[in-house]
Amino acid sequence: MKTLVENIARRLLEAWRSNERPRRWHTHRCQCGQPIFFRNSQCLTCGAALGYEPDCTEVLALLPGPGEGTWLLTGEKTASRTFRRCANFDSPCGCNWLVPAEDELPHCVSCRLNRAIPDFADADNRRYWRAIENAKRRLVAQLLAIGLPVKSKVSEDPERGLMFDFLRSPPGGAPVTTGHGRGVITLDVEEADDALREKTRLALHEPYRTLLGHFRHEIGHYYWDRLIAGTPWHEKFRELFGDERADYGAALRANYESGPPPDWRERHISSYASCHPWEDWAESWAHYLHIVDSLDTAMGFGLSGDDIGAESPLFSMEDLYAPDEPDAWRVLSLVNSWMELVTALNELARCMGHQDFYPFVMSRPVLRKLHFIQLVVKGERAAAVGATGEEVLRSER
Repeated sequence: MKTLVENIARRLLEAWRSNERPRRWHTHRCQCGQPIFFRNSQCLTCGAALGYEPDCTEVLALLPGPGEGTWLLTGEKTASRTFRRCANFDSPCGCNWLVPAEDELPHCVSCRLNRAIPDFADADNRRYWRAIENAKRRLVAQLLAIGLPVKSKVSEDPERGLMFDFLRSPPGGAPVTTGHGRGVITLDVEEADDALREKTRLALHEPYRTLLGHFRHEIGHYYWDRLIAGTPWHEKFRELFGDERADYGAALRANYESGPPPDWRERHISSYASCHPWEDWAESWAHYLHIVDSLDTAMGFGLSGDDIGAESPLFSMEDLYAPDEPDAWRVLSLVNSWMELVTALNELARCMGHQDFYPFVMSRPVLRKLHFIQLVVKGERAAAVGATGEEVLRSER
């Protein structure tokens, strides 16, 4: 274990010293050369103002712009556009994202997704909202980075857009239900209370429960509506996940009353995923985002699973959903690297007396679902540049 920790520490140090490492969307450097991070709005070393520019997916040092309250980006090879801070910069959520100066909307692409936010008069709400927005911005940044559509249902795309309601139950009132419906993601803001969330996690026998996990799960439902329902992917989805026309309410009642089937681990990433095809999709989608984000971050720090043995056998090409697809080897490499890396991360968590960093076991049917999701995401990117859904499907066969 000591050798493993020393190896990881060495890689971290080398990563920060190296100017040759690939740029990852949330490992960044200030103009002074010091590491800066996704949430930062000021460099603690040189004092430079910082901002996250979603188009280039980087946190960058800022220079005063030509007008009051405007900023220019440092480090650009061409003349910098002019930006301003998101209108929520000075709010309790402390948003560090930038908005093009010519944009008519006052909020950034993440904050403009909000329809309902907590009452600032309550100190707990102010604390909750900051934690919620930190998680949501990470979600939105990842969605933009992998090429998925993110438009506000409030101000940009009323028909197909997305929006968030962050609500808190009034004393003695009906509890807020976290969920998704018709492009609206609702979150009980008390999920940002670590003690309450942990109590709920234990009561529901969940191995994992976080704000970011909620967002990644619920956004999966949104993208099922956007990318699967009524598209050429729909029948393929049913073949792999099951028929979503099964009674959803009855499926949830059966899950809470009788629990999951005893063999759920052989086919699903979580027990909750076993209750209905929609939930299987949303749970698998969340884990796809977990894996891609975590590996991207690890590689940004110069870490990989190359020197670490996995706890379980690695997968082969035949285990994938479409092994003949041109980029299938990349997906296989992604998942196998994840399994190797998470072996070390879980052991490090145990060294600190914490629960496993990734308390899940991935089966071959789950891998097929993750590969399917990767093809759907790839298809959406291709469609955005002119290919039709059917052309994308044909290219994947």
